[in-house]
Amino acid sequence: MPRSKVLRVAGSIAASFAIFAGAIIFLAMMDIMSFAMAKLMLAGLLALYFGIGFLVVVYRFVDKLK
Repeated sequence: MPRSKVLRVAGSIAASFAIFAGAIIFLAMMDIMSFAMAKLMLAGLLALYFGIGFLVVVYRFVDKLK
């Protein structure tokens, strides 16, 4: 049971990232924003997801230490 919950959460995170990245790419293709701005936004989105993921891992590690 816990295994499916972890997979569901991981799938949700991957889907939300794909939706946001797709929206950024779509806006760049429609010339609403420049290609350089789209690259910066994708880099920021990736950094945001990695940063929050790192904080969650550290929080879970510290919680196990107590």
